Amino acid sequence: MPAPFPALRSRLQRLAAGRRLAAVQLLVCDVDGVLTDGGLHYDAAGQVVKRFNVRDGLAIRMLQRAGLEVALLSGGRSGAIEQRARHLQIRHCRVGVGDKLAGLQELQAELGATPATTAFIGDDLNDLAVRPATALLVAPADADRALRRRADWVLRSPGGHGAVRELAEALLQSRGALGVLHSSGWREGNG
Repeated sequence: MPAPFPALRSRLQRLAAGRRLAAVQLLVCDVDGVLTDGGLHYDAAGQVVKRFNVRDGLAIRMLQRAGLEVALLSGGRSGAIEQRARHLQIRHCRVGVGDKLAGLQELQAELGATPATTAFIGDDLNDLAVRPATALLVAPADADRALRRRADWVLRSPGGHGAVRELAEALLQSRGALGVLHSSGWREGNG
């Protein structure tokens, strides 16, 4: 896998970004537009149906196995988000969050995390609010332009199509854990 942050020009910038990746202990994910493609589909009963990427799910399981805490922080509210969190054994799933900065800070206080150990991946303007409480603000390739401009890293993958997997592999690589997975594989269920 190529080194993360390929757009950074200087070696010092890449080294600093790599150190921030290695320090992350808490990855907080927005859901719609990050773990999904952002589309809302309704069934005949009017219930929201969401499509999640199984490779993103496996990425979350790999991060958990490596000792990182993964949390969901979403402005949306649907049973699909909570169901996905249970399926992936994500212990901290916050939905219907209006003020994402306050929601993230509450989560950090609960977990004993600091901004220096927190990464956040989001796709829209309401995710930009968490900037002061994170070491790394990451955006999928198709995120809102204003967020992409302020993000520390804009991924090559769009939301719902491997963005979380791309970020997870960089986090695992920063810990020396990705090579082991690539050589020996994954022996648990997928995501």
